[in-house]
Amino acid sequence: MFRPFVDDFLACLRFYSRLPVPAPRGHEMPDFRTAVRALPLAGALIALAPAGTLLAARALGLPPFLAVTLALAALIAATGALHEDGLADLADGFGGGASREEKLEIMRDSRLGSYGALALTLSLALRIGALTAIAQRGSFEAAAILVFVAALSRTAGLTPIMVLAPARADGAGHAAMRPFKEALQTAALLASAFSILPIAMGVSPATALLAGALSVGAAYATAKLAERQIGGLTGDVLGGAQQTAEIAALLVFSSGG
Repeated sequence: MFRPFVDDFLACLRFYSRLPVPAPRGHEMPDFRTAVRALPLAGALIALAPAGTLLAARALGLPPFLAVTLALAALIAATGALHEDGLADLADGFGGGASREEKLEIMRDSRLGSYGALALTLSLALRIGALTAIAQRGSFEAAAILVFVAALSRTAGLTPIMVLAPARADGAGHAAMRPFKEALQTAALLASAFSILPIAMGVSPATALLAGALSVGAAYATAKLAERQIGGLTGDVLGGAQQTAEIAALLVFSSGG
């Protein structure tokens, strides 16, 4: 029982980050039906170095804005901008395409367009702004929230898989199979357990609960938008859902504990 979970954890780390993790049992792509149960743990581990970066920067006397910017830079480096890339492609496709086919074609184009650039700029601005407001209350609170939200948003970002069919007959959206109910329940419980981190730093349980609810709500809204725009799921939709889920959670925490 323990070994399969470790394999799922390593698979999630390999897929969701640039960390030097060997492919478990030779699999490049996680089996999302089971692997998602370990996703919150993988997300939290990915965020440990960015959280440490934030704390180190503050200890060196850097102001909250710069410390948070460095922390997010470390997070993006750790993930290879996986979700940011999805968000940018999503914005370019939805904003620049007139038909479903055009939108899907634009989303496959590796070049960055105006809508994608604006989406990335807004995403970074909102996340940096929210985390800066939190860091002004306390560096350890901001670091704890960064780890929790990394676990939470990656779990909430799975919402499109649960409500959409693939928009294409190939690609990451088609390859990402719908998780088993038990795996999703485990992921939800594990992500919820990480809320103990901000709560231990003085954040109210009600705020943590609201952050979780709005995070899932933002991912669901992204899924429904994708359903209207392209009729289903792609890997870019998953990336966009994670980003909107992360932003929603951070905005809740920035409003006060």
